[in-house]
Amino acid sequence: MMKKFSILLFISLFLPPPSVFSQQIALKTNLVYDAMATVNAGVEVSFARKWSFEVAGNYNAWDFSDGRKWRHILVQPEFHYWLCEPMSGHFFGLHAHWSKFNLAKVRIPFGLWKDLRDKRYEGDLYGAGLTYGYALPLGRHWNLEAALGLGYARVIYDKYPCARCGTRLDSGKYNYWGVTKLAFSVAYVF
Repeated sequence: MMKKFSILLFISLFLPPPSVFSQQIALKTNLVYDAMATVNAGVEVSFARKWSFEVAGNYNAWDFSDGRKWRHILVQPEFHYWLCEPMSGHFFGLHAHWSKFNLAKVRIPFGLWKDLRDKRYEGDLYGAGLTYGYALPLGRHWNLEAALGLGYARVIYDKYPCARCGTRLDSGKYNYWGVTKLAFSVAYVF
């Protein structure tokens, strides 16, 4: 018995120390959505040495002047693979998204839905995409994070002639390929 113990002790002196994983949790807000008057929050939890899971939610229930609407609710869960350690440096992600929307008289970037400038669209979208991002630690608890996601969204909509009209003009489906996530976030890491 003593001989086995001595051999194990001798071997352990030459083995590298085991890696220690500590779970981290971050609370986030996306400044891009903040700039569009959209209430948003995200929670990210690291669950392995290089992996984390984030879920973000956005909500906007406001009507703006001149009949403009940007009402929506959006949920976007995402898995992150970190090249170094969770919550620091480069990461790649796989995200999904679901939204319920009611939009009128707004300009969507990239020339999408030009008809939305004088019509109202109401419906749902869902899809998935891939993300690249970078988290810059600012201190022990604060991070800045930038992320860009490209992917697919299936949009199912009803089209109306104006922001408050109730007569449906058309219903349809639309397949979108392009930017599905744009984030510049501030995070507090526990």
